Amino acid sequence: MTDITPTEEQLAIIQAAKERPESLLINALAGCAKTSTLLMICQALPVMPILSLAFNKKIADEMTKRLPGHVTAKTLNGLGHGVWAKYTNKRLIVDKDKTYNILKGVIERASRTEKSEIYEGMADTLKAVRWAKMQGYIPDGLYPNAKHLIQGDEFYAILNSETDGDIDRELVDFLLNEGIKAAYNGLIDFDDQIYMPTLFGGQFPQFPLVLVDEAQDLSPLNHAMLDKLVTRRLIAVGDPWQSIYAFRGAASGSMGLLKQRFQMVEMTLSITFRCPTKVVENVLWRVPLFKPAPWAKEGQVLDLTQEEKKEWSAKALPPGAAIICRNNAPLMGTALKLLQYGVGCRLLGSDLGPGLIRTLKKLCGENMEATQAQAMVAIDEWEETMLKKRKNEGTVHDKADCLRVFVEFGATLGAAVAYAEHLFKTDGPIQLMSGHKSKGLEFDVVYHLDPWLVPSKWAAGEALEQELNLKYVIETRAKQTLFKVNSADLRQ
Repeated sequence: MTDITPTEEQLAIIQAAKERPESLLINALAGCAKTSTLLMICQALPVMPILSLAFNKKIADEMTKRLPGHVTAKTLNGLGHGVWAKYTNKRLIVDKDKTYNILKGVIERASRTEKSEIYEGMADTLKAVRWAKMQGYIPDGLYPNAKHLIQGDEFYAILNSETDGDIDRELVDFLLNEGIKAAYNGLIDFDDQIYMPTLFGGQFPQFPLVLVDEAQDLSPLNHAMLDKLVTRRLIAVGDPWQSIYAFRGAASGSMGLLKQRFQMVEMTLSITFRCPTKVVENVLWRVPLFKPAPWAKEGQVLDLTQEEKKEWSAKALPPGAAIICRNNAPLMGTALKLLQYGVGCRLLGSDLGPGLIRTLKKLCGENMEATQAQAMVAIDEWEETMLKKRKNEGTVHDKADCLRVFVEFGATLGAAVAYAEHLFKTDGPIQLMSGHKSKGLEFDVVYHLDPWLVPSKWAAGEALEQELNLKYVIETRAKQTLFKVNSADLRQ
């Protein structure tokens, strides 16, 4: 049995799981012991086959260690992989670059003009194919026996509102079709592990109870997968105020859709085991029902952006502290300052690195001897060009600001590139990350860098709601102390 004494909320959920036949939807706020609650449910119910689904292998492995033997813990991808392998009767080969390699073949056959256009839009094209799979889009007119979750006109309307560029519909449809044919022959990527068995065929295992975590992040494709899995009862756990991944394809209002689809009884875990009282009070503007545990320490929330003396010291940063920001450019500038001041740090999970370095190298006609002033002019020109082509202004400005950060540190373009390459390889006790990367993590001390960047000034409607959720996510990572600081005020 778990050694945690259940709260009244947990006891009510356990009782509902034992005595009520309905599916349950549990709103588990930041740090509110959702994993322990799932464990208590599994221990309290009669022994029966239970499937516990997680988004990544690390969480699934942790659940396997903690859950009773009659509970099978799998990732959504792992489950789908097995179903598709059995359906095709093939030993599957997983190639994460499958779509990229198909696109390279298209480029090799294209004319010089076409090659340039495809190269220019490559990132958007690859993103569009991923989005298609998460939304359950199959090119219109193809595979009539497959389950089409969304038709072409609707999908491309959504896609063009969410992506940065004008998408070549014909090219995306071609890549999808070629990818589907390859998957039937046993070559798949990670997205195919869910896309193919959910929409094209395969017998999913049957369990009387299915548990799913991070329900707020489920995509339309994930919802369709649950339709195939859940035959009797579903218990889903998530935090609707931690819904921040719509830009990655998560379904808008995912938990509400689950509640309606499976006629679920909604319950709440509002008492946080992580956040001290002051941190809880700091986010009540967003989540009024959030509560500290009765034994919680007071903690601290210090807003240095409002103090007369705004400076914060690099040398005073405690080991293990996290610096979290909505945008990437302030993180990179702060990381370079820390290194300059002799403070070791690590930029966590930055996928921007390779792309930023490639863009830096192309500035000034790849002249590494170009001066700082010349490089700055080239960045301005690049930014102006990108803004004419792309819809997401915030992304363009952030990337341009990232480029400026490195150029400001280097006397020449070559020096700027060297700074960038060094930063993305460095390691140390201070971790820096974007707000989106911080989700699921916790730290004794958190510095919310440039908090005025949240919400983004370009956000409106549902995107604004996601931005407000992001602020809640960032500021509930703190277990002891939360600082709000300006990047410009960092001193040695």
